[in-house]
Amino acid sequence: MSQDIRDFVPASCRLLAFGEPTHQEPAFGQVRNELFARLVECGFRSIALETDRVAALAVNEFVQNGTGTLDEVMDGGFSHGFGNLDANRQLVAWMRDYNTNETAEQRLSFHGFDTPIEMASAPSPRCYLEFARDYLQLDIDLADLIGDDEQWSRAEAIMDPAASIGATVAAERLRVIADDMLTVLYARAPELIAATTRAEWVSAQTHLAAGLGLLRYHKQSADRQLDEPARISRMLAVRDAVMAQNLLDIHQAETPRGATFIFAQNRHLQRNPSNWTLAGMDLTWFSAGAIVGSLLGNRYRFIAGSLGRGQVLGLPDPDPDTYEGILSSHIATWGLAMPAALGPARTRTDTNHDYFPLDQATLADADTVLHIT
Repeated sequence: MSQDIRDFVPASCRLLAFGEPTHQEPAFGQVRNELFARLVECGFRSIALETDRVAALAVNEFVQNGTGTLDEVMDGGFSHGFGNLDANRQLVAWMRDYNTNETAEQRLSFHGFDTPIEMASAPSPRCYLEFARDYLQLDIDLADLIGDDEQWSRAEAIMDPAASIGATVAAERLRVIADDMLTVLYARAPELIAATTRAEWVSAQTHLAAGLGLLRYHKQSADRQLDEPARISRMLAVRDAVMAQNLLDIHQAETPRGATFIFAQNRHLQRNPSNWTLAGMDLTWFSAGAIVGSLLGNRYRFIAGSLGRGQVLGLPDPDPDTYEGILSSHIATWGLAMPAALGPARTRTDTNHDYFPLDQATLADADTVLHIT
């Protein structure tokens, strides 16, 4: 057992993923901040969180260049309500303070790698597609095809395939246009970057990728041929596929400068298939971590997060024969351990839907466990 992250990061690692078993326990964000500060000393130069990638561009501008204010980027630079978390605010403030003493090449970068999708809703692709169109200076009228944004963002458009707009003729046409714009963006990259900047080109690419991801998610939500568990599982798979592509883009951009630390829910980062029992449905899909890990090999490392007692969630002390119980018996506050050191144990059952307990399948494919007692 150790608190020294350096003992668990091999030289080959370029993406180090730290998963949390629940979004409701603030201690994971605090430990994440402590780990990142240590990793920066080891050459890490970026962090990627489970938040909207496009919105996070504003956070990165703040931490790198001081653009805007801390209040502004915490309000508009995060999705899923994560801008309200104290640990995230402390992280952004620390990164900005660190960068004030660094050269441009050595400044820390902040990334989101998620999409602005909630479980029961996904927004209109309007702002993302229009941003890319305007950057490319194309004369394309998207308004009629997109229509009212409400028809995209309402819960029924995701939860009821019959009410989804994703399979309409207009949505199909939008996907073709977005794909064509992406081709143009790359085909004209030399002249576009020369006329603007590389950062502006990347911003356009990021917006366009987000718009395409939303269109693909809405398309999957409209599938009436699948039963409900299969439809929802495919939707979860689409979201994680978009996350994986975002991580690969971040990896490509950041690798010349240093490794990247990733933080998200375990189910988005684990290598084994992700499972979720929800409303009587058994949902299964491959996570972003499983996808990226299969492509990058030992350049991707996964730390599975684990929690013993949780006051916010109302979790009691775990039974001693569970994975969490074994870890709690050896760790006073928090610590890192090798999964092989745990030995046989059973999966915890005294939890609720906000906490995903450790299980043998996840541990078998994890490189490390971080347990908070």
